[in-house]
Amino acid sequence: MQRRLTAGLPVFAYFTAVGLLLFGYRYFERVASRTPVSMVEQLVNELVTGAWTAALLYPIVARFARTYPFEKGCWILRLAQHAGALLLFSLAHTSLIYGSRWLIYPIVGQGSCDFGLLAARYPMEFFHDAIAYPTIVSILYLNARHLRAAQLEAHLAQARLENLRLQLQPHFLFNALNTISSVVYEDPRKADAMIARLSDLLRSTITGPDSQMVPLDREIETLELYLDIMRQRFEDKLSAKVEIAPEVRQALVPHLLLQPLVENSIRHGIHPSSSAVNVTVTAERDGDQTRVFVRDNGRGLPNGPLRRGTGLSNIAERLQQLYGSAHTLRFDNLQTGGLQVTIAIPYRT
Repeated sequence: MQRRLTAGLPVFAYFTAVGLLLFGYRYFERVASRTPVSMVEQLVNELVTGAWTAALLYPIVARFARTYPFEKGCWILRLAQHAGALLLFSLAHTSLIYGSRWLIYPIVGQGSCDFGLLAARYPMEFFHDAIAYPTIVSILYLNARHLRAAQLEAHLAQARLENLRLQLQPHFLFNALNTISSVVYEDPRKADAMIARLSDLLRSTITGPDSQMVPLDREIETLELYLDIMRQRFEDKLSAKVEIAPEVRQALVPHLLLQPLVENSIRHGIHPSSSAVNVTVTAERDGDQTRVFVRDNGRGLPNGPLRRGTGLSNIAERLQQLYGSAHTLRFDNLQTGGLQVTIAIPYRT
Protein backbone atom coordinates (compact mmCIF):
# COMPACT_ATOMS: atom_id res chain seq x y z
CA MET A 1 0.00 0.00 0.00
CA GLN A 2 2.83 2.39 0.90
CA ARG A 3 4.54 1.67 -2.43
CA ARG A 4 1.33 2.40 -4.32
CA LEU A 5 0.81 5.64 -2.46
CA THR A 6 4.38 6.71 -3.19
CA ALA A 7 3.94 5.93 -6.88
CA GLY A 8 0.56 7.70 -6.98
CA LEU A 9 1.75 11.00 -5.50
CA PRO A 10 3.48 12.23 -8.69
CA VAL A 11 0.35 11.32 -10.71
CA PHE A 12 -1.88 13.22 -8.29
CA ALA A 13 0.50 16.19 -8.37
CA TYR A 14 0.48 16.18 -12.18
CA PHE A 15 -3.33 16.23 -12.45
CA THR A 16 -3.55 18.83 -9.69
CA ALA A 17 -1.12 21.08 -11.58
CA VAL A 18 -3.11 20.66 -14.81
CA GLY A 19 -6.36 21.42 -12.98
CA LEU A 20 -4.95 24.58 -11.40
CA LEU A 21 -3.60 25.80 -14.74
CA LEU A 22 -6.99 25.24 -16.39
CA PHE A 23 -8.68 26.96 -13.47
CA GLY A 24 -6.43 29.99 -13.87
CA TYR A 25 -7.08 30.13 -17.61
CA ARG A 26 -10.88 29.79 -17.32
CA TYR A 27 -11.21 32.16 -14.38
CA PHE A 28 -9.17 35.00 -15.85
CA GLU A 29 -10.78 34.45 -19.24
CA ARG A 30 -14.11 35.30 -17.59
CA VAL A 31 -12.59 38.23 -15.72
CA ALA A 32 -11.00 39.59 -18.91
CA SER A 33 -14.31 39.40 -20.77
CA ARG A 34 -16.15 41.09 -17.87
CA THR A 35 -18.34 38.03 -17.39
CA PRO A 36 -19.62 37.35 -13.86
CA VAL A 37 -17.66 34.45 -12.47
CA SER A 38 -17.41 32.50 -9.21
CA MET A 39 -13.88 31.48 -8.23
CA VAL A 40 -15.22 28.53 -6.23
CA GLU A 41 -17.30 27.32 -9.18
CA GLN A 42 -14.34 27.51 -11.56
CA LEU A 43 -12.09 25.71 -9.08
CA VAL A 44 -14.65 22.92 -8.67
CA ASN A 45 -15.16 22.65 -12.43
CA GLU A 46 -11.51 22.54 -13.52
CA LEU A 47 -9.73 20.96 -10.57
CA VAL A 48 -12.06 18.91 -8.39
CA THR A 49 -14.51 17.54 -10.95
CA GLY A 50 -12.31 17.91 -14.03
CA ALA A 51 -8.67 17.04 -13.34
CA TRP A 52 -9.21 14.87 -10.28
CA THR A 53 -11.87 12.70 -11.93
CA ALA A 54 -9.43 12.16 -14.81
CA ALA A 55 -6.87 11.10 -12.21
CA LEU A 56 -9.33 8.45 -10.98
CA LEU A 57 -9.32 6.94 -14.49
CA TYR A 58 -5.51 7.10 -14.81
CA PRO A 59 -4.82 3.56 -13.42
CA ILE A 60 -7.18 2.07 -16.03
CA VAL A 61 -5.56 4.05 -18.84
CA ALA A 62 -2.10 3.08 -17.59
CA ARG A 63 -2.95 -0.62 -17.51
CA PHE A 64 -4.48 -0.48 -20.98
CA ALA A 65 -1.44 1.36 -22.35
CA ARG A 66 0.95 -1.23 -20.87
CA THR A 67 -1.17 -4.10 -22.17
CA TYR A 68 -1.41 -2.71 -25.70
CA PRO A 69 1.83 -0.83 -26.42
CA PHE A 70 2.66 0.63 -29.80
CA GLU A 71 5.09 -1.74 -31.49
CA LYS A 72 6.44 -2.26 -34.95
CA GLY A 73 4.08 -4.17 -37.19
CA CYS A 74 0.86 -3.42 -35.31
CA TRP A 75 0.46 0.36 -35.47
CA ILE A 76 -2.89 0.31 -37.28
CA LEU A 77 -4.36 -2.20 -34.84
CA ARG A 78 -3.04 -0.26 -31.84
CA LEU A 79 -4.42 3.03 -33.19
CA ALA A 80 -7.85 1.44 -33.54
CA GLN A 81 -7.66 -0.03 -30.02
CA HIS A 82 -6.60 3.28 -28.47
CA ALA A 83 -9.24 5.18 -30.44
CA GLY A 84 -11.86 2.93 -28.84
CA ALA A 85 -10.20 3.39 -25.44
CA LEU A 86 -10.27 7.17 -25.94
CA LEU A 87 -14.00 7.06 -26.63
CA LEU A 88 -14.67 5.00 -23.50
CA PHE A 89 -12.36 7.24 -21.45
CA SER A 90 -14.23 10.35 -22.57
CA LEU A 91 -17.63 8.81 -21.86
CA ALA A 92 -16.53 7.75 -18.37
CA HIS A 93 -14.80 11.08 -17.67
CA THR A 94 -17.78 13.18 -18.72
CA SER A 95 -20.12 11.02 -16.65
CA LEU A 96 -17.86 11.41 -13.62
CA ILE A 97 -17.78 15.18 -14.14
CA TYR A 98 -21.58 15.34 -14.25
CA GLY A 99 -22.08 13.09 -11.22
CA SER A 100 -19.42 14.77 -9.08
CA ARG A 101 -20.71 18.29 -9.84
CA TRP A 102 -24.25 17.20 -8.98
CA LEU A 103 -22.91 16.08 -5.57
CA ILE A 104 -20.37 18.84 -4.85
CA TYR A 105 -22.18 22.00 -6.02
CA PRO A 106 -24.72 22.06 -3.15
CA ILE A 107 -21.94 21.30 -0.61
CA VAL A 108 -19.83 24.33 -1.64
CA GLY A 109 -22.81 26.65 -1.87
CA GLN A 110 -23.18 26.73 -5.66
CA GLY A 111 -26.75 25.45 -5.72
CA SER A 112 -27.78 22.84 -8.26
CA CYS A 113 -25.51 22.05 -11.18
CA ASP A 114 -26.67 23.05 -14.66
CA PHE A 115 -24.64 20.73 -16.87
CA GLY A 116 -26.32 22.00 -20.01
CA LEU A 117 -27.47 19.90 -22.92
CA LEU A 118 -25.99 16.44 -22.46
CA ALA A 119 -26.21 15.67 -26.20
CA ALA A 120 -23.74 18.52 -26.73
CA ARG A 121 -21.78 18.16 -23.50
CA TYR A 122 -20.44 14.69 -24.30
CA PRO A 123 -19.01 15.71 -27.73
CA MET A 124 -17.62 18.93 -26.21
CA GLU A 125 -15.74 17.04 -23.48
CA PHE A 126 -14.58 14.49 -26.05
CA PHE A 127 -12.53 17.12 -27.88
CA HIS A 128 -10.92 18.06 -24.57
CA ASP A 129 -10.22 14.42 -23.71
CA ALA A 130 -8.82 13.83 -27.19
CA ILE A 131 -5.90 15.98 -26.02
CA ALA A 132 -5.70 14.60 -22.49
CA TYR A 133 -5.73 10.88 -23.34
CA PRO A 134 -2.84 10.91 -25.89
CA THR A 135 -0.84 13.12 -23.50
CA ILE A 136 -1.26 10.60 -20.68
CA VAL A 137 -0.37 7.64 -22.92
CA SER A 138 2.67 9.46 -24.34
CA ILE A 139 3.99 10.24 -20.86
CA LEU A 140 3.51 6.61 -19.86
CA TYR A 141 5.43 5.34 -22.88
CA LEU A 142 8.25 7.84 -22.39
CA ASN A 143 8.57 6.85 -18.72
CA ALA A 144 8.51 3.16 -19.63
CA ARG A 145 11.25 3.67 -22.23
CA HIS A 146 13.36 5.63 -19.75
CA LEU A 147 12.84 2.91 -17.13
CA ARG A 148 13.86 0.16 -19.56
CA ALA A 149 16.99 2.10 -20.51
CA ALA A 150 17.87 2.60 -16.84
CA GLN A 151 17.30 -1.10 -16.11
CA LEU A 152 19.46 -2.11 -19.06
CA GLU A 153 22.22 0.21 -17.89
CA ALA A 154 21.99 -1.26 -14.38
CA HIS A 155 22.15 -4.83 -15.76
CA LEU A 156 25.20 -3.96 -17.86
CA ALA A 157 26.92 -2.39 -14.87
CA GLN A 158 26.12 -5.45 -12.75
CA ALA A 159 27.45 -7.77 -15.46
CA ARG A 160 30.67 -5.74 -15.64
CA LEU A 161 31.07 -5.91 -11.85
CA GLU A 162 30.50 -9.66 -11.89
CA ASN A 163 33.08 -10.04 -14.65
CA LEU A 164 35.60 -8.04 -12.62
CA ARG A 165 34.89 -10.14 -9.52
CA LEU A 166 35.32 -13.38 -11.44
CA GLN A 167 38.50 -12.06 -13.01
CA LEU A 168 40.10 -11.83 -9.56
CA GLN A 169 39.60 -15.48 -8.71
CA PRO A 170 41.77 -17.09 -11.43
CA HIS A 171 44.35 -14.30 -10.98
CA PHE A 172 44.59 -15.07 -7.27
CA LEU A 173 44.61 -18.84 -7.85
CA PHE A 174 47.44 -18.55 -10.38
CA ASN A 175 49.55 -16.51 -7.96
CA ALA A 176 48.81 -18.83 -5.03
CA LEU A 177 49.77 -21.92 -7.03
CA ASN A 178 53.00 -20.21 -8.09
CA THR A 179 53.77 -19.55 -4.44
CA ILE A 180 53.11 -23.19 -3.53
CA SER A 181 55.19 -24.50 -6.43
CA SER A 182 58.20 -22.54 -5.15
CA VAL A 183 58.34 -24.71 -1.99
CA VAL A 184 56.91 -28.02 -3.18
CA TYR A 185 60.35 -29.62 -3.66
CA GLU A 186 62.11 -27.82 -0.80
CA ASP A 187 59.53 -28.70 1.86
CA PRO A 188 56.69 -31.06 0.79
CA ARG A 189 55.03 -30.85 4.23
CA LYS A 190 54.85 -27.09 4.01
CA ALA A 191 53.49 -27.29 0.45
CA ASP A 192 50.86 -29.78 1.61
CA ALA A 193 49.75 -27.43 4.41
CA MET A 194 49.58 -24.53 1.96
CA ILE A 195 47.43 -26.57 -0.44
CA ALA A 196 45.07 -27.43 2.43
CA ARG A 197 44.67 -23.75 3.33
CA LEU A 198 44.21 -22.86 -0.34
CA SER A 199 41.46 -25.47 -0.52
CA ASP A 200 39.75 -23.87 2.49
CA LEU A 201 40.02 -20.45 0.89
CA LEU A 202 38.59 -21.61 -2.44
CA ARG A 203 35.77 -23.44 -0.67
CA SER A 204 34.94 -20.30 1.27
CA THR A 205 34.92 -18.23 -1.91
CA ILE A 206 32.82 -20.70 -3.93
CA THR A 207 30.24 -21.55 -1.24
CA GLY A 208 29.93 -17.99 0.05
CA PRO A 209 27.12 -15.62 -0.93
CA ASP A 210 27.12 -14.66 -4.61
CA SER A 211 27.25 -10.96 -3.88
CA GLN A 212 29.43 -8.02 -4.79
CA MET A 213 29.26 -6.70 -1.23
CA VAL A 214 30.00 -8.54 2.02
CA PRO A 215 30.37 -7.46 5.66
CA LEU A 216 33.92 -6.51 6.55
CA ASP A 217 33.98 -9.34 9.11
CA ARG A 218 33.55 -11.88 6.32
CA GLU A 219 36.17 -10.17 4.17
CA ILE A 220 38.62 -10.47 7.09
CA GLU A 221 37.89 -14.21 7.35
CA THR A 222 38.80 -14.62 3.68
CA LEU A 223 41.95 -12.54 4.19
CA GLU A 224 43.03 -14.63 7.18
CA LEU A 225 42.81 -17.81 5.09
CA TYR A 226 45.09 -16.20 2.52
CA LEU A 227 47.50 -15.00 5.22
CA ASP A 228 47.72 -18.57 6.57
CA ILE A 229 49.07 -19.64 3.17
CA MET A 230 51.62 -16.82 3.14
CA ARG A 231 52.71 -17.53 6.73
CA GLN A 232 53.50 -21.08 5.68
CA ARG A 233 55.58 -19.68 2.83
CA PHE A 234 57.51 -16.95 4.68
CA GLU A 235 57.40 -18.40 8.22
CA ASP A 236 58.80 -15.89 10.74
CA LYS A 237 59.72 -13.37 8.02
CA LEU A 238 56.08 -12.40 7.59
CA SER A 239 54.31 -10.34 10.23
CA ALA A 240 50.68 -9.57 9.45
CA LYS A 241 48.34 -7.75 11.80
CA VAL A 242 44.64 -7.04 11.27
CA GLU A 243 43.01 -4.40 13.47
CA ILE A 244 39.33 -3.66 12.80
CA ALA A 245 37.30 -1.17 14.82
CA PRO A 246 34.10 -2.76 16.20
CA GLU A 247 31.82 -0.18 14.55
CA VAL A 248 32.89 -1.21 11.03
CA ARG A 249 32.83 -4.99 11.39
CA GLN A 250 29.38 -5.13 9.75
CA ALA A 251 30.14 -2.39 7.21
CA LEU A 252 29.70 -3.57 3.63
CA VAL A 253 32.80 -3.68 1.42
CA PRO A 254 33.41 -5.16 -2.05
CA HIS A 255 34.13 -8.88 -1.91
CA LEU A 256 37.83 -9.75 -2.36
CA LEU A 257 38.85 -6.15 -1.71
CA LEU A 258 41.65 -6.80 0.80
CA GLN A 259 43.37 -9.92 -0.52
CA PRO A 260 44.85 -8.30 -3.68
CA LEU A 261 46.06 -5.32 -1.62
CA VAL A 262 47.75 -7.54 0.96
CA GLU A 263 49.17 -9.75 -1.79
CA ASN A 264 50.66 -6.67 -3.41
CA SER A 265 52.15 -5.56 -0.07
CA ILE A 266 53.72 -8.96 0.53
CA ARG A 267 55.15 -9.12 -2.96
CA HIS A 268 56.56 -5.61 -3.10
CA GLY A 269 56.84 -4.70 0.60
CA ILE A 270 59.91 -6.72 1.53
CA HIS A 271 62.18 -4.68 3.78
CA PRO A 272 65.39 -3.90 1.87
CA SER A 273 67.76 -4.82 4.71
CA SER A 274 66.04 -7.58 6.71
CA SER A 275 64.05 -9.25 3.87
CA ALA A 276 61.13 -9.33 6.30
CA VAL A 277 57.59 -8.35 5.40
CA ASN A 278 55.46 -6.39 7.85
CA VAL A 279 51.85 -5.84 6.76
CA THR A 280 49.18 -4.09 8.79
CA VAL A 281 45.50 -3.90 7.86
CA THR A 282 43.32 -1.47 9.79
CA ALA A 283 39.75 -0.25 9.30
CA GLU A 284 37.74 2.45 11.03
CA ARG A 285 34.67 4.60 10.61
CA ASP A 286 35.13 8.27 9.80
CA GLY A 287 31.72 9.97 9.81
CA ASP A 288 29.76 8.57 6.88
CA GLN A 289 32.78 6.73 5.46
CA THR A 290 34.47 3.39 6.03
CA ARG A 291 38.25 3.81 5.82
CA VAL A 292 40.60 0.87 5.22
CA PHE A 293 44.40 1.12 5.39
CA VAL A 294 46.96 -1.43 4.21
CA ARG A 295 50.57 -0.63 5.21
CA ASP A 296 53.88 -2.36 4.59
CA ASN A 297 57.53 -1.63 5.41
CA GLY A 298 59.03 -2.01 1.96
CA ARG A 299 60.70 0.49 -0.33
CA GLY A 300 57.47 2.31 -1.16
CA LEU A 301 56.62 3.69 -4.57
CA PRO A 302 59.43 4.63 -6.93
CA ASN A 303 59.34 7.99 -8.68
CA GLY A 304 57.02 8.07 -11.68
CA PRO A 305 53.49 6.82 -12.32
CA LEU A 306 52.12 3.86 -10.41
CA ARG A 307 52.05 0.64 -12.43
CA ARG A 308 48.95 -1.34 -11.55
CA GLY A 309 48.76 -5.04 -12.18
CA THR A 310 45.62 -7.09 -12.68
CA GLY A 311 44.65 -7.07 -8.99
CA LEU A 312 45.03 -3.33 -8.37
CA SER A 313 43.46 -2.39 -11.71
CA ASN A 314 40.54 -4.67 -10.90
CA ILE A 315 40.02 -3.02 -7.51
CA ALA A 316 40.14 0.47 -9.02
CA GLU A 317 37.54 -0.46 -11.66
CA ARG A 318 35.21 -2.11 -9.19
CA LEU A 319 35.34 0.84 -6.80
CA GLN A 320 34.57 3.18 -9.69
CA GLN A 321 31.64 1.03 -10.80
CA LEU A 322 30.21 0.71 -7.29
CA TYR A 323 30.77 4.21 -5.89
CA GLY A 324 31.72 6.57 -8.71
CA SER A 325 33.25 9.74 -7.30
CA ALA A 326 32.13 8.83 -3.75
CA HIS A 327 35.26 6.75 -3.07
CA THR A 328 38.99 7.28 -2.57
CA LEU A 329 41.84 4.96 -3.58
CA ARG A 330 45.23 6.43 -2.73
CA PHE A 331 48.83 5.15 -2.59
CA ASP A 332 51.23 7.10 -0.34
CA ASN A 333 54.84 6.58 0.67
CA LEU A 334 55.23 6.74 4.45
CA GLN A 335 57.87 8.94 6.06
CA THR A 336 59.00 5.97 8.15
CA GLY A 337 59.38 3.87 5.00
CA GLY A 338 56.96 1.62 3.20
CA LEU A 339 53.67 2.18 1.44
CA GLN A 340 50.16 2.90 2.67
CA VAL A 341 47.08 2.16 0.57
CA THR A 342 44.00 4.10 1.68
CA ILE A 343 40.47 3.19 0.63
CA ALA A 344 37.50 5.31 1.69
CA ILE A 345 33.97 4.24 0.71
CA PRO A 346 30.47 5.20 1.92
CA TYR A 347 29.58 3.57 5.23
CA ARG A 348 26.76 1.08 4.70
CA THR A 349 25.60 -1.97 6.59
